[in-house]
Amino acid sequence: MTNKTIQSGKVALVTGGNRGIGLETARQLAERGFTVLIGVRDLAKGEAAAKKLGGNVEAIELDVAAPEAAARAAAEVGRRFGRLDILVNNAAIHYDPSARALKPDWTVIREAFETNVFGAWRVAVAFAPLLGASGHGRLVNVSSQGGSLASMGAGAPAYSTSKATLNALTCILAAELRGLGVLVNAICPGWVATDMGGPGGRPVAQGAAGIVWAATLPDDGPTGGFFRDGKKLPW
Repeated sequence: MTNKTIQSGKVALVTGGNRGIGLETARQLAERGFTVLIGVRDLAKGEAAAKKLGGNVEAIELDVAAPEAAARAAAEVGRRFGRLDILVNNAAIHYDPSARALKPDWTVIREAFETNVFGAWRVAVAFAPLLGASGHGRLVNVSSQGGSLASMGAGAPAYSTSKATLNALTCILAAELRGLGVLVNAICPGWVATDMGGPGGRPVAQGAAGIVWAATLPDDGPTGGFFRDGKKLPW
């Protein structure tokens, strides 16, 4: 991340922000006047993505699957800004619809949990003090209806179970961060036409809009919920 002058406006961080729905979420937040940091594994690719977006967008090295990366990134954001107003846990891998739980690929399952659950968890822990320092912090876990127990069926065992666990973590974090004024919600962007979702999904901008809705909730907004397009989903 380049060492620009500290901004007085609000600051947002989007993990997995160099492409797809993460990049579009960053774009929409930047349009609303936020200084946006896109967390990326490859800093060069992140800087190229940030340059395309223009505005006050920067890349920051943050591989959520690397155990110490979140703490390093949080230290840098804390040094520069002293707070974080929005954290979007967007980074995710391994949508596996053709896989079956009775024929598990343990490597894929472990990798999915390392990024989709433990990565998001590490990032939330590392940035929780900075979200609290904001006084109006917002933590958005990008989930999926594939993680809803109410509608879960066969297929996508790595992805679905990891997203269900992320939903559970959302509830716990919401309760623990409530006293700091931080609102925590899980958002399903729907089936979106991205590299992971494949062709045929709805426009990326529509999916990102639901994430931005949760990221910009008023102080009396909901917390500990699961939503798509601002409407509640069953756990």
